[in-house]
Amino acid sequence: MKRKLAVIAAMALAVAACGGDEETPAAGGDDTAADATAAAPAETAEAPAASGDPQTITLVVNPWSASRLNAEVAKLIIESELGHTVEITEVNENDAMFTGLADGTLDAVLEIWPSGVTDAETAFFDAGTVDNLGPLGAVGKIGWWVPSYVIDEYPELATWEGFSSPEAAELFATAETGDLGRFLGTDPSYAQYDEQIITNLGLPFQVQFSGSEPATVGELDARVAAGEPIVMYWWTPTAAVAKYDLVNVALPAYNDECGASAAAGDGGVDCDYPEDVLFKAASAGLAEKAPDVYALLQKFTITTEDQLSMLPPMEIDGEDPAKVAADWVAANESVWSAWLT
Repeated sequence: MKRKLAVIAAMALAVAACGGDEETPAAGGDDTAADATAAAPAETAEAPAASGDPQTITLVVNPWSASRLNAEVAKLIIESELGHTVEITEVNENDAMFTGLADGTLDAVLEIWPSGVTDAETAFFDAGTVDNLGPLGAVGKIGWWVPSYVIDEYPELATWEGFSSPEAAELFATAETGDLGRFLGTDPSYAQYDEQIITNLGLPFQVQFSGSEPATVGELDARVAAGEPIVMYWWTPTAAVAKYDLVNVALPAYNDECGASAAAGDGGVDCDYPEDVLFKAASAGLAEKAPDVYALLQKFTITTEDQLSMLPPMEIDGEDPAKVAADWVAANESVWSAWLT
Protein backbone atom coordinates (compact mmCIF):
# COMPACT_ATOMS: atom_id res chain seq x y z
CA MET A 1 0.00 0.00 0.00
CA LYS A 2 1.48 3.33 -1.07
CA ARG A 3 -0.32 5.48 1.44
CA LYS A 4 -0.97 5.24 5.14
CA LEU A 5 -4.18 6.16 6.94
CA ALA A 6 -2.53 9.34 8.20
CA VAL A 7 -2.34 10.65 4.63
CA ILE A 8 -6.04 10.02 4.08
CA ALA A 9 -6.85 11.68 7.40
CA ALA A 10 -4.81 14.71 6.36
CA MET A 11 -6.73 14.81 3.09
CA ALA A 12 -9.98 14.76 5.06
CA LEU A 13 -8.84 17.78 7.05
CA ALA A 14 -7.79 19.56 3.87
CA VAL A 15 -11.14 18.92 2.25
CA ALA A 16 -12.90 20.13 5.40
CA ALA A 17 -10.91 23.35 5.28
CA CYS A 18 -11.64 24.16 1.65
CA GLY A 19 -14.64 21.99 0.78
CA GLY A 20 -17.03 24.92 0.71
CA ASP A 21 -15.09 26.42 -2.18
CA GLU A 22 -15.33 23.35 -4.41
CA GLU A 23 -17.63 23.90 -7.37
CA THR A 24 -20.31 21.27 -7.88
CA PRO A 25 -20.65 20.25 -11.53
CA ALA A 26 -23.91 21.07 -13.29
CA ALA A 27 -25.99 18.45 -15.04
CA GLY A 28 -26.19 18.41 -18.83
CA GLY A 29 -28.81 20.62 -20.42
CA ASP A 30 -30.97 17.79 -21.72
CA ASP A 31 -31.41 14.03 -21.64
CA THR A 32 -29.37 13.49 -24.82
CA ALA A 33 -26.20 15.27 -23.77
CA ALA A 34 -23.53 14.15 -21.35
CA ASP A 35 -21.36 17.26 -21.46
CA ALA A 36 -21.60 18.21 -17.82
CA THR A 37 -18.67 20.10 -16.34
CA ALA A 38 -16.47 17.80 -14.29
CA ALA A 39 -15.68 18.64 -10.71
CA ALA A 40 -12.07 19.66 -10.18
CA PRO A 41 -10.09 16.72 -8.81
CA ALA A 42 -8.92 17.03 -5.23
CA GLU A 43 -5.20 17.59 -4.74
CA THR A 44 -3.29 14.49 -3.72
CA ALA A 45 0.35 13.69 -3.14
CA GLU A 46 2.18 12.57 -6.26
CA ALA A 47 2.31 8.81 -6.68
CA PRO A 48 3.20 6.54 -9.57
CA ALA A 49 0.39 4.58 -11.17
CA ALA A 50 0.13 1.01 -9.93
CA SER A 51 0.22 -0.31 -13.49
CA GLY A 52 1.04 1.55 -16.68
CA ASP A 53 1.08 5.30 -17.11
CA PRO A 54 -1.17 7.55 -15.02
CA GLN A 55 -4.55 8.06 -16.66
CA THR A 56 -7.47 10.44 -16.27
CA ILE A 57 -10.43 8.39 -15.05
CA THR A 58 -13.91 9.80 -15.58
CA LEU A 59 -16.47 8.65 -13.03
CA VAL A 60 -20.17 9.29 -13.57
CA VAL A 61 -22.33 10.85 -10.89
CA ASN A 62 -26.10 10.67 -11.29
CA PRO A 63 -28.15 13.48 -9.72
CA TRP A 64 -28.75 11.95 -6.30
CA SER A 65 -26.72 12.10 -3.11
CA ALA A 66 -25.56 8.50 -2.72
CA SER A 67 -24.20 8.43 -6.27
CA ARG A 68 -22.07 11.48 -5.48
CA LEU A 69 -20.72 9.94 -2.27
CA ASN A 70 -19.79 6.67 -4.00
CA ALA A 71 -17.81 8.57 -6.63
CA GLU A 72 -16.06 10.79 -4.08
CA VAL A 73 -14.92 7.73 -2.10
CA ALA A 74 -13.58 6.07 -5.25
CA LYS A 75 -11.87 9.28 -6.36
CA LEU A 76 -9.91 9.61 -3.12
CA ILE A 77 -8.67 6.02 -3.21
CA ILE A 78 -7.85 5.93 -6.92
CA GLU A 79 -5.87 9.15 -6.70
CA SER A 80 -4.05 8.47 -3.44
CA GLU A 81 -3.36 4.75 -3.90
CA LEU A 82 -3.14 4.22 -7.66
CA GLY A 83 -1.80 7.60 -8.80
CA HIS A 84 -4.39 8.34 -11.47
CA THR A 85 -6.36 11.57 -11.81
CA VAL A 86 -10.12 11.31 -11.38
CA GLU A 87 -12.68 13.61 -12.92
CA ILE A 88 -16.30 13.43 -11.74
CA THR A 89 -18.95 14.21 -14.33
CA GLU A 90 -22.66 14.54 -13.59
CA VAL A 91 -24.79 12.76 -16.17
CA ASN A 92 -28.46 11.82 -16.08
CA GLU A 93 -29.12 8.10 -15.84
CA ASN A 94 -30.23 7.47 -19.42
CA ASP A 95 -29.06 6.18 -22.79
CA ALA A 96 -26.50 9.01 -23.05
CA MET A 97 -24.69 7.63 -20.01
CA PHE A 98 -24.47 4.17 -21.56
CA THR A 99 -23.37 5.63 -24.90
CA GLY A 100 -20.55 7.46 -23.11
CA LEU A 101 -19.48 4.29 -21.33
CA ALA A 102 -19.61 2.34 -24.58
CA ASP A 103 -17.42 4.78 -26.51
CA GLY A 104 -14.98 5.32 -23.63
CA THR A 105 -15.66 9.01 -22.99
CA LEU A 106 -16.95 7.88 -19.59
CA ASP A 107 -15.11 5.22 -17.62
CA ALA A 108 -17.41 3.97 -14.86
CA VAL A 109 -20.60 4.52 -12.90
CA LEU A 110 -20.85 3.14 -9.39
CA GLU A 111 -24.59 3.01 -8.73
CA ILE A 112 -27.13 1.70 -11.22
CA TRP A 113 -30.68 0.87 -10.16
CA PRO A 114 -31.78 -2.25 -12.10
CA SER A 115 -35.44 -1.18 -12.15
CA GLY A 116 -34.43 1.80 -14.29
CA VAL A 117 -32.46 -0.13 -16.91
CA THR A 118 -34.31 -0.32 -20.23
CA ASP A 119 -34.05 -2.93 -22.95
CA ALA A 120 -32.09 -0.43 -25.05
CA GLU A 121 -29.57 0.01 -22.23
CA THR A 122 -29.30 -3.73 -21.62
CA ALA A 123 -28.16 -4.00 -25.24
CA PHE A 124 -24.88 -2.26 -24.33
CA PHE A 125 -24.07 -5.07 -21.89
CA ASP A 126 -25.11 -7.70 -24.42
CA ALA A 127 -22.84 -6.11 -27.04
CA GLY A 128 -19.85 -6.19 -24.68
CA THR A 129 -19.18 -2.45 -24.86
CA VAL A 130 -20.23 -1.90 -21.22
CA ASP A 131 -19.22 -4.29 -18.46
CA ASN A 132 -21.24 -5.15 -15.36
CA LEU A 133 -18.79 -4.84 -12.45
CA GLY A 134 -21.04 -6.62 -9.98
CA PRO A 135 -23.13 -5.51 -6.99
CA LEU A 136 -22.31 -2.25 -5.24
CA GLY A 137 -23.35 -3.66 -1.87
CA ALA A 138 -26.30 -1.37 -1.15
CA VAL A 139 -29.91 -2.37 -1.74
CA GLY A 140 -32.43 0.28 -2.71
CA LYS A 141 -36.21 0.62 -2.83
CA ILE A 142 -38.09 3.21 -4.87
CA GLY A 143 -41.76 3.73 -4.18
CA TRP A 144 -44.59 5.96 -2.96
CA TRP A 145 -43.94 7.55 0.43
CA VAL A 146 -45.97 9.54 2.93
CA PRO A 147 -45.10 10.87 6.40
CA SER A 148 -46.27 8.52 9.14
CA TYR A 149 -48.78 11.05 10.49
CA VAL A 150 -50.74 10.66 7.22
CA ILE A 151 -51.19 6.94 7.92
CA ASP A 152 -51.96 7.63 11.58
CA GLU A 153 -54.89 9.87 10.59
CA TYR A 154 -55.95 8.00 7.44
CA PRO A 155 -55.02 4.30 7.89
CA GLU A 156 -56.57 3.42 4.52
CA LEU A 157 -53.72 5.30 2.81
CA ALA A 158 -51.24 2.62 3.84
CA THR A 159 -52.14 0.87 0.56
CA TRP A 160 -52.86 2.08 -2.97
CA GLU A 161 -56.59 1.29 -2.68
CA GLY A 162 -56.93 4.15 -0.24
CA PHE A 163 -55.90 6.58 -2.97
CA SER A 164 -58.77 5.59 -5.28
CA SER A 165 -61.49 7.71 -3.68
CA PRO A 166 -62.49 11.32 -4.45
CA GLU A 167 -61.93 12.07 -0.76
CA ALA A 168 -58.28 11.01 -1.06
CA ALA A 169 -57.86 13.17 -4.15
CA GLU A 170 -59.31 16.14 -2.29
CA LEU A 171 -56.95 15.56 0.62
CA PHE A 172 -53.87 15.87 -1.61
CA ALA A 173 -55.24 18.36 -4.16
CA THR A 174 -53.51 21.67 -4.89
CA ALA A 175 -54.59 24.73 -6.84
CA GLU A 176 -52.68 23.36 -9.83
CA THR A 177 -54.28 19.91 -9.79
CA GLY A 178 -57.88 20.98 -9.20
CA ASP A 179 -60.09 17.99 -8.39
CA LEU A 180 -57.16 15.60 -8.68
CA GLY A 181 -54.74 14.81 -5.90
CA ARG A 182 -51.13 15.82 -6.34
CA PHE A 183 -48.49 13.11 -6.52
CA LEU A 184 -45.12 14.82 -6.11
CA GLY A 185 -42.50 13.56 -8.54
CA THR A 186 -38.84 14.52 -8.30
CA ASP A 187 -36.37 14.96 -11.16
CA PRO A 188 -38.22 14.01 -14.39
CA SER A 189 -35.06 12.35 -15.72
CA TYR A 190 -35.22 9.66 -13.02
CA ALA A 191 -36.51 6.19 -13.89
CA GLN A 192 -40.10 6.38 -12.71
CA TYR A 193 -43.49 4.96 -13.67
CA ASP A 194 -45.87 6.87 -11.43
CA GLU A 195 -47.96 8.35 -14.26
CA GLN A 196 -48.42 4.83 -15.65
CA ILE A 197 -49.27 3.41 -12.22
CA ILE A 198 -51.85 6.14 -11.61
CA THR A 199 -53.43 5.68 -15.06
CA ASN A 200 -53.45 1.89 -15.00
CA LEU A 201 -54.88 1.70 -11.48
CA GLY A 202 -57.46 4.40 -12.24
CA LEU A 203 -56.41 6.72 -9.41
CA PRO A 204 -57.63 10.34 -9.33
CA PHE A 205 -54.14 11.79 -9.05
CA GLN A 206 -51.80 13.86 -11.18
CA VAL A 207 -47.99 13.80 -11.13
CA GLN A 208 -46.27 17.14 -10.66
CA PHE A 209 -42.47 17.21 -10.73
CA SER A 210 -40.49 19.22 -8.24
CA GLY A 211 -37.52 19.22 -10.60
CA SER A 212 -34.83 17.91 -8.28
CA GLU A 213 -34.06 15.97 -5.13
CA PRO A 214 -33.39 19.14 -3.06
CA ALA A 215 -36.65 20.69 -4.30
CA THR A 216 -38.59 17.62 -3.20
CA VAL A 217 -36.95 17.69 0.22
CA GLY A 218 -37.80 21.39 0.52
CA GLU A 219 -41.45 20.73 -0.27
CA LEU A 220 -41.51 17.75 2.10
CA ASP A 221 -39.96 19.83 4.87
CA ALA A 222 -42.59 22.55 4.44
CA ARG A 223 -45.48 20.06 4.44
CA VAL A 224 -44.21 18.21 7.49
CA ALA A 225 -43.68 21.47 9.38
CA ALA A 226 -47.32 22.37 8.67
CA GLY A 227 -48.61 18.86 9.39
CA GLU A 228 -50.08 18.68 5.88
CA PRO A 229 -50.47 15.52 3.76
CA ILE A 230 -48.04 14.74 0.96
CA VAL A 231 -47.51 11.66 -1.21
CA MET A 232 -44.38 11.47 -3.30
CA TYR A 233 -41.84 9.47 -5.26
CA TRP A 234 -38.88 8.70 -3.02
CA TRP A 235 -36.46 5.93 -2.18
CA THR A 236 -34.26 4.39 0.46
CA PRO A 237 -31.46 4.52 1.51
CA THR A 238 -31.79 8.26 2.12
CA ALA A 239 -31.50 10.34 5.25
CA ALA A 240 -34.95 11.83 4.59
CA VAL A 241 -36.73 8.52 5.28
CA ALA A 242 -35.60 8.62 8.90
CA LYS A 243 -35.68 12.39 9.36
CA TYR A 244 -39.30 12.74 8.20
CA ASP A 245 -40.47 9.30 9.35
CA LEU A 246 -41.60 8.31 5.86
CA VAL A 247 -43.75 5.24 5.25
CA ASN A 248 -43.68 3.24 2.01
CA VAL A 249 -47.21 2.91 0.57
CA ALA A 250 -48.07 -0.64 -0.51
CA LEU A 251 -48.70 -0.76 -4.26
CA PRO A 252 -49.69 -3.94 -6.13
CA ALA A 253 -46.85 -6.42 -5.77
CA TYR A 254 -44.09 -6.32 -8.36
CA ASN A 255 -44.14 -9.15 -10.89
CA ASP A 256 -42.11 -10.15 -13.93
CA GLU A 257 -44.76 -9.08 -16.44
CA CYS A 258 -44.93 -5.62 -14.92
CA GLY A 259 -41.12 -5.43 -14.86
CA ALA A 260 -41.00 -6.38 -18.54
CA SER A 261 -43.39 -3.54 -19.33
CA ALA A 262 -41.11 -1.11 -17.49
CA ALA A 263 -38.03 -2.32 -19.40
CA ALA A 264 -39.82 -2.19 -22.74
CA GLY A 265 -41.40 1.21 -22.07
CA ASP A 266 -44.80 0.02 -23.30
CA GLY A 267 -46.85 1.94 -20.73
CA GLY A 268 -48.15 -1.10 -18.93
CA VAL A 269 -46.67 -0.60 -15.47
CA ASP A 270 -49.31 -1.12 -12.76
CA CYS A 271 -47.23 -2.49 -9.87
CA ASP A 272 -44.79 -1.47 -7.18
CA TYR A 273 -41.13 -0.79 -7.85
CA PRO A 274 -38.94 -3.83 -7.13
CA GLU A 275 -36.24 -4.02 -4.52
CA ASP A 276 -33.06 -2.96 -6.33
CA VAL A 277 -29.72 -4.69 -5.77
CA LEU A 278 -27.57 -1.79 -6.96
CA PHE A 279 -24.68 -2.56 -9.30
CA LYS A 280 -21.65 -0.94 -10.95
CA ALA A 281 -20.67 -0.67 -14.61
CA ALA A 282 -17.64 0.37 -16.61
CA SER A 283 -16.56 0.98 -20.15
CA ALA A 284 -15.19 -2.26 -21.54
CA GLY A 285 -12.11 -0.28 -22.52
CA LEU A 286 -11.27 0.58 -18.91
CA ALA A 287 -9.75 -2.88 -18.38
CA GLU A 288 -7.04 -2.00 -20.89
CA LYS A 289 -6.81 1.72 -20.14
CA ALA A 290 -6.28 1.28 -16.39
CA PRO A 291 -6.45 -2.37 -15.31
CA ASP A 292 -5.67 -1.46 -11.70
CA VAL A 293 -8.68 0.86 -11.57
CA TYR A 294 -10.88 -1.74 -13.25
CA ALA A 295 -9.84 -4.34 -10.67
CA LEU A 296 -10.41 -1.96 -7.77
CA LEU A 297 -13.89 -1.00 -8.97
CA GLN A 298 -14.83 -4.65 -9.26
CA LYS A 299 -14.10 -4.98 -5.53
CA PHE A 300 -15.44 -1.53 -4.60
CA THR A 301 -18.22 -2.09 -2.05
CA ILE A 302 -20.45 0.46 -0.34
CA THR A 303 -23.19 -1.13 1.74
CA THR A 304 -26.60 0.21 2.66
CA GLU A 305 -25.24 0.86 6.15
CA ASP A 306 -22.27 2.78 4.70
CA GLN A 307 -24.60 4.99 2.70
CA LEU A 308 -26.89 5.57 5.66
CA SER A 309 -23.87 6.66 7.72
CA MET A 310 -22.74 9.16 5.08
CA LEU A 311 -26.06 10.54 3.84
CA PRO A 312 -27.17 12.47 6.99
CA PRO A 313 -24.01 14.64 7.14
CA MET A 314 -24.50 15.53 3.47
CA GLU A 315 -28.30 15.76 3.21
CA ILE A 316 -29.19 17.06 6.68
CA ASP A 317 -26.06 18.83 7.94
CA GLY A 318 -25.09 20.26 4.56
CA GLU A 319 -21.50 19.00 4.65
CA ASP A 320 -19.54 18.94 1.40
CA PRO A 321 -19.75 15.42 -0.11
CA ALA A 322 -15.98 15.31 -0.67
CA LYS A 323 -15.43 15.88 3.05
CA VAL A 324 -18.03 13.25 4.00
CA ALA A 325 -16.32 10.77 1.69
CA ALA A 326 -12.88 11.64 3.09
CA ASP A 327 -14.13 11.07 6.63
CA TRP A 328 -15.46 7.65 5.63
CA VAL A 329 -12.17 6.73 3.93
CA ALA A 330 -10.18 7.84 6.98
CA ALA A 331 -12.32 5.67 9.26
CA ASN A 332 -12.47 2.56 7.04
CA GLU A 333 -8.95 1.70 5.86
CA SER A 334 -9.50 -1.96 6.73
CA VAL A 335 -12.42 -2.00 4.29
CA TRP A 336 -10.96 -0.22 1.27
CA SER A 337 -7.44 -1.60 1.60
CA ALA A 338 -8.88 -4.99 0.65
CA TRP A 339 -10.01 -3.52 -2.67
CA LEU A 340 -6.36 -2.98 -3.63
CA THR A 341 -5.19 -6.56 -3.18
